[in-house]
Amino acid sequence: MRPLFSAKLLLPLAAAAALAGCQTKTPAPKANNGALPTMERIALGANSCWFKSGDAAFKAYRLAPELNSFSGRPRILVVHRNSPESRPLLVVQAEGSPARLDAFGPMMSEPVGARITTDVKRWAAGGKGC
Repeated sequence: MRPLFSAKLLLPLAAAAALAGCQTKTPAPKANNGALPTMERIALGANSCWFKSGDAAFKAYRLAPELNSFSGRPRILVVHRNSPESRPLLVVQAEGSPARLDAFGPMMSEPVGARITTDVKRWAAGGKGC
């Protein structure tokens, strides 16, 4: 009667099992939830989903990120496309670690305000979609 496993097959299997048992598991890196990394995620999401996608709700505006803040409150601004020096229509800013978000401006009381809130919360939590 022939053995079920030959020595040639059993030795590599035993070595693989021994190596697998020796490996340490590294914990998944925690997402940085400070103000700057949070606002970087939000700026990338807003730029991609609101502006570069050609979204009709944001067609008349442009994004003005101000992430290098000496006040400790990185922020993004949404301004009129043709007059970027005018007063912002939307300000999204974060402060501290964990980041405390604040969004304000005239756009928040428009129909698009609920969508802005949903999008910003998703991106702040690490979501990537539009």
